[in-house]
Amino acid sequence: MRVVVAIDSFKGSMSSLEAGEAISNGIKKAHKDAEVEIRPLADGGEGTVEALSIGMGGRLINVDVTGPVGRKVRAVYGIVDSSKTAIIEMSQAAGITLVSGDERNPLYTTTFGVGELIKDAINKGCRHFVVGIGGSATNDCGIGMLQALGYEFLDKEGNQVGFGASGVIDIVSIKDENVIKELSECYFRVACDVNNPLCGDLGCSAIYGPQKGATQEMVADMDGWLNAYSKIVKEKYPTADSEYPGTGAAGGLGYAFFNFTNSKLESGIKIVLDETKLEEYVKDADIVVTGEGRLDHQTVMGKAPVGVANIAKKYNKKVIAFSGSVTEDAGVCNEHGIDAFFPILRRIVTLEEAMQTDTAKRNLTDTAEQVFRLL
Repeated sequence: MRVVVAIDSFKGSMSSLEAGEAISNGIKKAHKDAEVEIRPLADGGEGTVEALSIGMGGRLINVDVTGPVGRKVRAVYGIVDSSKTAIIEMSQAAGITLVSGDERNPLYTTTFGVGELIKDAINKGCRHFVVGIGGSATNDCGIGMLQALGYEFLDKEGNQVGFGASGVIDIVSIKDENVIKELSECYFRVACDVNNPLCGDLGCSAIYGPQKGATQEMVADMDGWLNAYSKIVKEKYPTADSEYPGTGAAGGLGYAFFNFTNSKLESGIKIVLDETKLEEYVKDADIVVTGEGRLDHQTVMGKAPVGVANIAKKYNKKVIAFSGSVTEDAGVCNEHGIDAFFPILRRIVTLEEAMQTDTAKRNLTDTAEQVFRLL
């Protein structure tokens, strides 16, 4: 029996790799001679660096960069030397989890550290980038990242503007003469699973600003500043577009990538499945196993398990999914390639107990064993 396991992390409980190993242990209890291939999985958000680095045979790099409030933070990204690919999560340098409650203020938080991560990878020879942009603490339209890469956003006195959304209001001109020359050789696949434009009622300030600490007055101000800034960009770069779906992602970081770099905004799970070449493993499998922490109706909306199932069904493979819990509407997953799914809880416990890593691993192993005894 040949089994491919491509399961997303159970957030707060098990990483993708840990979940895969737990399933493998269960399968081998039922079938000692089973061949199990674990392919770490992510959807472009948290865990993408680890999953892709493992799945692509890469290595992890630790580097100190400027954090969202200006202090240095230790960030991790991945490099795959064979393809000169860097795997970056913007949240490592500008994520909301790096900002304490009192410091959550998008007027001042910056993406500068994201640019430093990219620059470090460029200096190490990378020219192909996979970038996850979920979980940001920022609303600076990506100018911090671009400043770190050599772009100059100048005020009326010819000085670089400050960090954060409050710096955007001061921009009167843009210079690109000092952009690091290697940037033009780079291509960015940006994991972006939202369709928000930069500005307006569905823009980054209105939709995501409040969760980053913005008041309603700040939301209105920031939306106006970003709109004015986009007109300045349009004057310098006539093809610039602030309406393109996803330009409002991560406080406008999607806009920065889309208009200032050679990039494509794509579904996170599509990028991960492509880059890890999962299809090459699935086509020779007898059974495919996937899953995530909770299966519900949102699972079919571009999330990892259904992405795996879609590949499996190209080759008529059976697909089994495991999850920490399932909701009443999870049955829709059966209509999108998942033949059967199984929650792993073995007895009534508290949520805290269920999410303990050792408990979750044991439950997943035991459930996988029993399911595979039928196969």
